[in-house]
Amino acid sequence: MDKLKAMQTLVRIVEANSFTKAAETLDLPRAALTATIKKLEGFLGTQLLQRTTRRLSLTPDGADYYRKCQEILQAVEDAESVYRGQAAGQPRGKLRVEMPGTFGRNVVVPRIGAFCRQYPEIDMVVNLSDRVRDLIEEGADCALRVGALQDSAMVGRPLGSMRFVTCAAPAYLERHGVPQAWTELPGHRCVSHFSGRTGRPFDWDFMVDGSVVTTEVRSAIAVNDAEASLSCVLQGMGLAQMARYQVRAHLASGALVEVLAATPPTPMPVSLLYPQGRMSSPRLRVFADWLAQLLRSDPDLQN
Repeated sequence: MDKLKAMQTLVRIVEANSFTKAAETLDLPRAALTATIKKLEGFLGTQLLQRTTRRLSLTPDGADYYRKCQEILQAVEDAESVYRGQAAGQPRGKLRVEMPGTFGRNVVVPRIGAFCRQYPEIDMVVNLSDRVRDLIEEGADCALRVGALQDSAMVGRPLGSMRFVTCAAPAYLERHGVPQAWTELPGHRCVSHFSGRTGRPFDWDFMVDGSVVTTEVRSAIAVNDAEASLSCVLQGMGLAQMARYQVRAHLASGALVEVLAATPPTPMPVSLLYPQGRMSSPRLRVFADWLAQLLRSDPDLQN
């Protein structure tokens, strides 16, 4: 049994979530893939895949072996790349990236065509989700993260800082007045963002005389999506703290008005998170450098 070929077959089946689709991409009969997996399971002495008429899933052993297969195949590809011209500026292969939905849709995806044209041999797989997922378990090469990094097992490369603004629609300010200090917020209605993990609305913080102060706010509505927050604040439902890049067009048009500009919200770090050793991949290195340059070009995302 060709172990490397068997690993590649398993990875392709899991990626396609189908024996039939994987067979089509490999240009092999479905029966050949089934036979390869059976031989691999027999060699390892454990079941890797659970197959039913409607569903395909990894067993616990299968999930562990699948992650190791990805690491091994990545290491093989990285070793070969030095001798296939990738080190000379032609990185190739699949790059799996995870990033927050709103940030990805507004900042990265509208510009990613330039990266793909510069590196046409890299096949991008971009997952837009606000759910923080395990990179190894999901098979991702890297993830864009906003906020303090929690996973100490990963490497975090700082890329920039996301700046925020406190703002409201003119209609709200006409009805409720313009706050002159953060201490007036308890008397105002706010559009809050709540944690999908805890269900609790996030407190608001401000930079006051060089220090960070935090306060609770009274929510007119709480949502767990940045684009929903923007929709609510544009409707005049309350004050909101929004990423400046997301609302700058509305501030410029007058659809939103900045308040409490003397005490801005604290910025949040933006980082690229990746497993130990993964930065040896040429395609990840060039993507990380491109992302860093992208954020440096945006004044609302600079350090």
